Amino acid sequence: MTRFSTDEKIQAVMRYQKGSDSLKAIAKSIGIHHTVFLNWIRQYEHHGDEAFKKGYTSYPVQFKLDVLNYMNEFGTSVRETAAVFNIASHSTILSWQRSLELHGMDALQPKKKGRSPMKKESNKQKNQTLVEGSVEALHAEVERLRMENAYLKKLNALVQNKEKSPNKTKLK
Repeated sequence: MTRFSTDEKIQAVMRYQKGSDSLKAIAKSIGIHHTVFLNWIRQYEHHGDEAFKKGYTSYPVQFKLDVLNYMNEFGTSVRETAAVFNIASHSTILSWQRSLELHGMDALQPKKKGRSPMKKESNKQKNQTLVEGSVEALHAEVERLRMENAYLKKLNALVQNKEKSPNKTKLK
């Protein structure tokens, strides 16, 4: 998808407002769907030059509720509501609406994005010094010995397989 600068969007809207070309002709000439261009026009009509100077925004819960209430109260379409509140995509409002219907108010809470931090518990266990002779120390020692035993068994099996293999070269 082609990205357009703020100036390019404003120039396209101004061409439309002058009446020199039709909505579909301008949209086709810049390579976008006419409904996207119509959204630009609506945003420009409601917010002027500021409509296109906005990047990523995290919306608070109260704002989301206000948008949904406005849409229900005045019976505006999703696209028109997005233009009125200067929301870049109407699908954002649709997702808020679905989330509210399916999961209630909690679904509108902003969620943390990205990876969660590493758990601190594993570091605490390593740093804990076990008292010799305690139950935990004995369990840890038994576990270590079991792992050591399993390792030695696998090593022995590998050595035996290597001795049996026919590709073994004999030293003179």
